[in-house]
Formats: sequence, C-alpha cells, structure tokens
Amino acid sequence: MNIKEYVVGKSRLAKKASKKLSYESTLVKNKALLNMSEAILKNRNYIIEENKKDVENARKKGISPSLIDRLMLNDERIEGMAKTLKDTAALPDPIGEVTKMWKRPNGLRIGRTRVPLGVIGIIYEARPNVTVDASALCIKSGNAVILKGGSEAINSNMAIYNVISKAASEAGLEDGSIQLIDITDREAVNVMMKLNEYIDVLIPRGGAGLIKNVVKNSTVPVIETGLGNCHVYVDEDADFKMAEDIIINAKTQRPGVCNAMETLLVHKGIAAQFLPHLCDKLKHIGVEIRGCSITQKIVDGIVPAVEDDWATEYLDLILAVKVVSSIDEAMDHIYKYGTRHSEVIVTNSYANSERFLKEVDAAAVYVNASSRFTDGGQFGFGGEIGISTQKLHARGPMGLNELTTGKYIIYGSGQIRQ
Repeated sequence: MNIKEYVVGKSRLAKKASKKLSYESTLVKNKALLNMSEAILKNRNYIIEENKKDVENARKKGISPSLIDRLMLNDERIEGMAKTLKDTAALPDPIGEVTKMWKRPNGLRIGRTRVPLGVIGIIYEARPNVTVDASALCIKSGNAVILKGGSEAINSNMAIYNVISKAASEAGLEDGSIQLIDITDREAVNVMMKLNEYIDVLIPRGGAGLIKNVVKNSTVPVIETGLGNCHVYVDEDADFKMAEDIIINAKTQRPGVCNAMETLLVHKGIAAQFLPHLCDKLKHIGVEIRGCSITQKIVDGIVPAVEDDWATEYLDLILAVKVVSSIDEAMDHIYKYGTRHSEVIVTNSYANSERFLKEVDAAAVYVNASSRFTDGGQFGFGGEIGISTQKLHARGPMGLNELTTGKYIIYGSGQIRQ
C-alpha cells in the first residue's frame, strides 16, 4: 500500500464532503447523530467483541492497568457513547449564529457569524470513545473529520467507524464526512501533518510524545491539547473531610486520564494533622506516594520524591506530595511544573480562593471541587474533542463553539468607498 496516496485519498474525500456539510441543515445533522446513537446500541456486541481483541493485545504487551482502563469498552461505556451522540443532537446548532451586529455611519450593517473550520484531523491514542466524541462534535458543527487512532485501539476504532459512518450516510449525511485512517503505520500521521491543501486543523490527543511531534512537525495548524500535570493545593484552613474526598476522587477515580491529579500540595500548618490519615487511605486504595523530605518525616514508608516527580504526568496510581509554606509557594510550584490544564485549591478562605482563581494560569481553575470535572460533558458541552491548554482560539474543553470560526457578513445599499 502507498501510504501517502491512501491518506491523501481519504483527505480529499473529507474535503469534498466538508463543502456541503458546512451548510447542511440542522435537521439532517441531528438525524445523523440520532441514527449513529441507535446504531451504536444495536451493534454493541460487535463493538465489544472487537474491543476485547485490543484489550487482550494490550495485556500481552504489558500496558499498565490504568491505560487498559482507557482502552476498555463495556455496556456502560457503549451506552455513554450513545448518550453523547443524543446529547450533541439536542444542543443548539452553532453554525449560522450571528454573534454580533453593528451599523456604521455610512449605513453598512456588519455582522459576525459562526462557520465551520472545514476538515478537522484528530490524532489520538488508546481512547476508542474519541472516535464517537470527535465525530459527533464535528458533524454538529458542520466539519468533516479524519480520525487517526492509535494502534492499541485499531479493532475498536474500525468497528465503531463501520457502524457510525453507515448510520450517518443512511441519514442523508454527505459520504466522506467521517473518515478513518485504518492503518497503524506512523507514516500516516506524518502525511496528515503536511496536508494543508485538505486539512484545516489538526488536534492531537494523547501522550507527550505524540503532542510534541505534531506541534513541532505539522505544517497544518494545530490546536494543542493538554498534558495534565494537575495539582490539588490544600490550604491551611481547609475542611479535612472535603479535601480527602476531592483528593481521592481526583487521583483514583480514573488515574489514566489527563484531568486526574498528579501532585498534592499541602500547607505546612496542617500537614502533620492531615497527611497521615489521607496517606493511609490512599495506600489502602493502592496509590504509591512519592513525597518531599517533610512528607517523609510525617508519614512512614514514603518513597522519596525526585525532581522529575514534580513534572511527571503519571497516568497511574502514583502521587507526588509536597509540603509548602504558603499559598504563594503552592502557586509558584504550579507555575513551574504545571501544564496549564486543571488546578485545584481546597480552602475556606474567600481571599485565598479568589487569589488562586485570579493568579493561577490554567485552562480550568477550581475552588473546592475535583479536577475530574474538566470535561466537555461535565461542562454541558455534550462532549469534547479535546482539552486545549493553549491560549489561541480555544482553551479548556473544546465543544461545538470551539470547532467554529467567524465570518463577517456585510449588508449594504449601494455604498462605495470614497
């Protein structure tokens, strides 16, 4: 197989489909999404059986349990994917929305309206739900999508694609609106990164290596989605029970996702009281704790933390713990090691909560809540195509509005420029 010709062919089809999709009616787009939802449920056994092949291959390769959890599909997750499609259909269509309109002294009425980006390429790793999330959001926002999943999930992605692309076409959506690059050779990604003629934007979702490669080497514009070295800072006057609940949820509910906590910062004034009970609970759950010298003195059996621990996105049941002297030291630590994803303060101090919200530079900043809420579905967006940690165009969970750009529309009555 000539990989370049194959990828260019898929991209050309997507570009052709994007023209009609850009002005497709909301009715047809919603019908496609609902058809896709029904098809996912109807074909759940087929999808789960194909997913089992990927999970078994991952286990043979020795992939960590937390990453296998990201890969695995079951009835509950299949129903979640179907719900994402239904929820997206129920959202307002952003395309054609006039976001502002004004009149100039010469009588011209100038407005700005939302239009699709065009063709969106999604490059992602072992998360088969992304195949559905990305397709749903791209279709509703009038964009064609080219999906390039990782080799770990190839069988799952192909099964999902076979089901949803057929359902979309049967609903009247333009053929080619959803494309899957169903080869695992990494050269396919290299080709996509140079296809400015056909692809309007690339969104990489995955580990540091993938994101760095795409950002560094792509000539197609990139929206950088985030590594999640997320922190929870427990302030001096925090409620201990609340803090424990937030920490355990943020670290252990799904440790293999980007909005999971990786580093815990604790004010020195409460560390001796707070850490022993918390660490016992975390150890009981199976969390390995890597602590600073003060943490090691307070709690027995702590692995000494090294410099790299403060900068690591573990995506596993490993937690770095550091005792800090003040909120200022906590924020300085976050500034140095954070990835601008999600940061949390647990406090009863209004002044400190406001300082944290104002001064911490991240896509999502929380007061007294788990970082696990940084998610398009949890934010009410229906789903997300990624969590952007950059500052241009989009930041945070990327829903429908973030997959659009603007176009100026001007109404005149014969005006000419003097």
